[in-house]
Order: sequence, then C-alpha cells, then structure tokens
Amino acid sequence: MHRHDIRSRQFARLFGLSLAALATGLAAPVWAEESNAAPDTETGIAEGSNIIVTGTRANEIAPVTSSLQTTQPQAIVSRSFIEDSLPATADFNELALITPSFSNTGGDGGMGISESKGQLRGFQDGEYNITYDGVPFGDTNDPTHHSNTFFPSNTIETVVVDRGPGNASNLGQATFGGSVNLFSRATREDMGANVRASFGTNNTWLIRPMLQSGAIDALGGTEVLLGGQYVHTDGVRSYAPYHQLNLFGKAVIPIGPDVKLTLLSTYNKNHFNQPDNDGPTLQQVADHGKHYLLNNDPASSQYWKYNYTNKTTDFELVKLEADIAPGVRFENRAYTYFYNNSTYTAADTTVEGGKVYSASGLGATSRTSADGLPGYAKLNSYRTYGDIMKAMIQVTPWAEITAGGWIEWNVTHRKRYEYDIFAGGYGNWNYNQKYTVAGDPNTHYTYINYDQDSHGNQQQLFAELELQPASGLKITPGFKYLEFTRSISAIANQKTHTPANFSKSWHQSLPFLTANYMVKDNLSVYAQYAKGFLAPPLSVLYNKDPSNNTLKPQTSSNYQVGAVYHGSHISVDADYYYIDFNNKFASKKVGGDTVFYNQGGVVYKGVEGQVTYALDNGLALFVNGSLNSAKDKDTKLQVSKAPKGTAAAGILYKHGPIKFSLIDKYIGVQYADDGDTAAYRIAPYHKTIVSIGYDFGMFAVEGTVSDLFNSEKVTSIDINDGPAGDINGNDQYHFQPGREASISLKAKF
Repeated sequence: MHRHDIRSRQFARLFGLSLAALATGLAAPVWAEESNAAPDTETGIAEGSNIIVTGTRANEIAPVTSSLQTTQPQAIVSRSFIEDSLPATADFNELALITPSFSNTGGDGGMGISESKGQLRGFQDGEYNITYDGVPFGDTNDPTHHSNTFFPSNTIETVVVDRGPGNASNLGQATFGGSVNLFSRATREDMGANVRASFGTNNTWLIRPMLQSGAIDALGGTEVLLGGQYVHTDGVRSYAPYHQLNLFGKAVIPIGPDVKLTLLSTYNKNHFNQPDNDGPTLQQVADHGKHYLLNNDPASSQYWKYNYTNKTTDFELVKLEADIAPGVRFENRAYTYFYNNSTYTAADTTVEGGKVYSASGLGATSRTSADGLPGYAKLNSYRTYGDIMKAMIQVTPWAEITAGGWIEWNVTHRKRYEYDIFAGGYGNWNYNQKYTVAGDPNTHYTYINYDQDSHGNQQQLFAELELQPASGLKITPGFKYLEFTRSISAIANQKTHTPANFSKSWHQSLPFLTANYMVKDNLSVYAQYAKGFLAPPLSVLYNKDPSNNTLKPQTSSNYQVGAVYHGSHISVDADYYYIDFNNKFASKKVGGDTVFYNQGGVVYKGVEGQVTYALDNGLALFVNGSLNSAKDKDTKLQVSKAPKGTAAAGILYKHGPIKFSLIDKYIGVQYADDGDTAAYRIAPYHKTIVSIGYDFGMFAVEGTVSDLFNSEKVTSIDINDGPAGDINGNDQYHFQPGREASISLKAKF
C-alpha cells in the first residue's frame, strides 16, 4: 500500500477531492475514458470522510469497494464499472444501484431515459443527500432530485454512496439518510480525445465526444476538459420519444505551487412526451399492455401531442484550494444551478380512450362543443446560489480542527394554469381557451390553479476536532448548527388557490461523534453516532393560515458500527445500523384547510455487507446485500416504498483486450402504501445486465444487454383516489422496461 504524508491525506479528506482526479497520474491510462486499474493511494472522496484503497487484485477489479479510513458504511463505484458494465444512457441512480441497501423505481421508458427515484435504506429521494463535487443540490420545494436532468453519466467520474450522516462537515439538507456523492470527470495531463457512439433497442442512439487539452504549459499547466452528449430514443413506452443534449466543461488552473482553481459548467436540455402524472392503470394495461403511455388519437386525453415537457438546467462551480501556511489549508466552493420545467399536459390520462370530463358527465364516450378536455400548463423555474467555506488547522501532530460554513439561497417561480386542450388544440395554449370552473369560490382567477413565488434561505456552521490519541485510532467529535427559512408570495397559493404571503423558519443543533481504528494496515473498524435533521417542505405553507401548523422538523439519532478488510485477493466490509427517526410528516383537513402535523416515527435498522474475490487471471466474483427493516413505531409495520432487503452479485473479467461482466441486482418485497396492504404489495424483482467488449487499441467495441431475462414486474404504484370500493381502479403502475440491447463503438485519439 502506498501512502502520502499525513497532512496531504488529511487535506484531501477534508476538502472532498475526487478519487479519480487525485489518482489520475498514478494509475489511470491517459486516454481511456475509464480507469483500468483502481487507485492504490489513500485519497479524499467525500465531505468529511477519507479513502484508503489498497492496490490489491480485488480492489483493482471490484465494481464496489469501501475505504479503510471510513467512519460509516460506504460504497465506492469505479469509473471502469460505469464505463464497462452499464449502458451509456444510465442515470446516477442506476450507477448507485449496484451498492448495498440502494434501490430505485421508475425508469419505465428505458435506462436513463425516463426519470427514476432512488431509495437508500428505505429513505426516499429527498430524505438523503445527493452532491456533485461536494455541492448538495436538489429542488427548492423539498430536496428531491431529477435523475436524468442535471448530470448524465458522461459528467460523472465516480460515485460514492455514504450510508450515514458522516461528520459535522458533511453538508446537505437531509443528512440522516446518507449521501450519494457524484464526482465530475477528471482532467488529464496528456492531450487526447475520445468518442463513443451507440445504437440500440427502440431506435435509441447516443453520441458522446470528449476532448482533453492536457497540461497547457503556456497557462501554467492548466488542464481543460470539454465534452458533450446527445441522446435520442423512440422510448419503450408508446408514443413517448425522448431527446437529451448535454454540454460539459472543466478547467483546473494551478495558481502557483500552493493554490489551485477549478472552473466547471454543465448544461442540459431535455424534451420528452409524457403526461405530468404518468403510468398506465390496470385497465389500460389490460387493453394495451404494460408499456402503454400515450396514443395517436386527438380525441383522447392520452394524445401524445397534448402531453410534453421541456426541461433546461445548468450548474456552475468555482472551487479554490490553497495551502495558506504550514498545516493550514483553505477551500471555498461558490456555485449556482438553474432548473426550468415547462410542462403541457392533460389533467387526467387515466380515463380510457376518448372518454373525457365533459358537460355530459365524467367518462362520457362522446364529446359535444360544450364539452372540454381539461389540461394545464405548468412551470417550475428556480435559481439557487451558494457558497461553502472550509478551513483546516493542524494544531498538533495528533489533533486537527476543521471549521466552516455553508450559505445558500434560492428564488423560485411556480405556476399552473388550466386550459381546455380540446378547444385549443395542440400548441394553442392561450387564455382564450382556458378551462374554468363556474362559481368556484376559492379564487378570483378561475383558470389559475396556483401562481407563486417562493424563497429558501439556509445557513450551516460546523466544527469538528480529529484526535489521534493512539497509533491507528482517530476519534472525531463535531457540532453543527443550522437555520432554514421558507417564504411564499402568491396571487394564488397551491392547494388553497387564494393569495398568500407567509414565512416560516426552523433551526437545530446537531452533535456528531465518529471513530476509526486501523487494527492493521489492511483492516479497520469504525463506529458512528450522529443526530440528523430535515426541515419541512414548502407544502407546509400551502394553507390559508400556516400558524395552525405546529410542525416540527424530522429528526433522527443514528448509530452504526462496521469493519473493512482489504486482503491480497479479497475485499470485505460489513456493518450494522440503527436509526431512530422521529416527527414523521403527516397532514389532515381542518375546516377545509390542510394542516400538517407530526405523526410518531420509524425505526430503521439492518445489516449490510459486500465481498469481492479476485483471481490473478483478471477474473473476479462479487456479492453484496442488505436486510433492511423500516417499521412504524406505532403499527410495527414496514413503511411504504422501503424494500425489506437488497442483493447484488456478479462476475467480472478484464484481461488484455477483453472485458466481460454479468451482474444482477435483487430488490426485495415492498409495499406501495403504509400498512402492508396486500393489494399494494410489490413483489421482489431482479435486474440483470451483461456486457462484453473488445479493445483493438485505437478502437473498441462493446455490447450490453440490460434486463437480460426481460422482467417487466411492477416497481412502484401511484395511489390515486377512485370510486368507493374500487381498489386499484385508477392507480397508476410503473413496470421494469424489459430487455434492452445496445452496441457501442469507441475511438481514442
């Protein structure tokens, strides 16, 4: 095992540098898109955690491994696995899916084509953090994410899934659920270029160029990376084409021997056809099959030209790293990101065929000029600004202090206007065709469902002290204080449809304590205790009188222990966790107003582990899994959308020009609602991917088949209100997309 000096290792840990970026000059071939060997150095990965990855056979080929320096359960997904074993269209949830306790739903339209949602230990999207180069990002109404919108796989070098709150320096709104940390593509010291083109099932094709400037001597060794990606597909689901354009740029600029500046920008634009609330009903499945979504009938609410979305995003980061004195390091990240979603959709696509909401009554099979087809235009547009500042001071050889802060604010405009699609026709979204409700007492603007501006502001201050009282032992107590404020100014508030001007603030103090003991150079044990916090979503202000809400933030107490072992041919880690989760959000109607309140809590607990065994001939076997309990404290039943277990296994082979992998992910039984209701039981399902490639030198070819056994099982159910006694009647179902195949051609220059 190679080691850097203690100060370099601690600085790398402290400032969340990318594993692949630091290891570029040590282990990565210059012009492959991927790294063919795992780094053999200890180096930083995520905020508040450290990485020691030994150069063993198992770690060189393992798709997932863990750090010897970690203080919480962790899974590091390598770039070589992303490049060699997954389709190029895969989104970041698919990249993380191979790790223990991680599951995902959605993606009905194909891998990475339609949006998916991840679950971590049963925590839902928005209850754990996702970061990009150390910056937590998410929507402004709650910290949820859009998997195919900001960061496609061409912008990601590696993924680190931290299953826990980490140290006080771990940042994000939902620390108790853990973090999925994405790291941007690394620049290289040598000039070169590569291009990947792929074509597959459902007329899916992708083109992905990437250009490396190498170290530019005239600019002091500056390295620049430029890349892009374009994806087109007809889609797995009926009449649901999808187009995506991504542009990516990154520059690493040395400013003297002790200062480095990184500039990064990425732009993404998506256009796709699907209703705002997608998924077929059981009746539609019976009539048209599991992949039914839209049709070509202009008399139907499911007409594909009535249902479409345009999304545009960008993300910019300026990162400064400086050794300002011996034993003192400073780092600052200033960032901004933008999201714009313009959706045009029929209000309800669960109504079969040409049946519409009409003057003749719900479900009428014919339409007169007095009838209408309700639809709406929806806008969600926000810009977020933030800054993360950190400083580390090594006080003594056995003690170092990390302190800093995070400030962030956002500006959001959201609106939904109702229209008569049938009268207006495709593309004629104007007020003359607005869909109104006569005598509606809730609003003066009957065509305005809501039109609101909102703001979010948060501040977090943290400090932690890393102590090394004995050889190999690190103990890190820490403390974080945070404040969060939400405000709304609306001419018509969501849900109430009345004017609103509200503001609400929350604050919390959170203690942390972690420890790691290196029993030997290749064996460590760790323990963690931490408090977690999540501010209520913007929807707590969707009422007439927010003072009626006495909602407390969701909080947690996290406890976990584990061990990591890196042998010459085997890599093993395992852990146990217990999370006491309190103040679960719930709502009820009071005097016609929606009031939010806290409803008990949930106990999350389980065991997790992963093993990789590698032979000298480039062949490796791996397996990982988890048993996950997420039970309501009152009912003692598993909460909704929380699988009771996960497992993954596979074979990987990399020797000479040949690459081969066969991997399978199992997601255990779960329920679509709280209460283990038999009607909403979702059976276990598998996802199997096989990939084989051959490298000719300058050119390479690769074939991939996902969902090898053509499983089309249910992955989630959207429960909708329907007629009394009509169980599952107009609920919307989401299925695995079935078998998809693609072939890729790669060129390196």
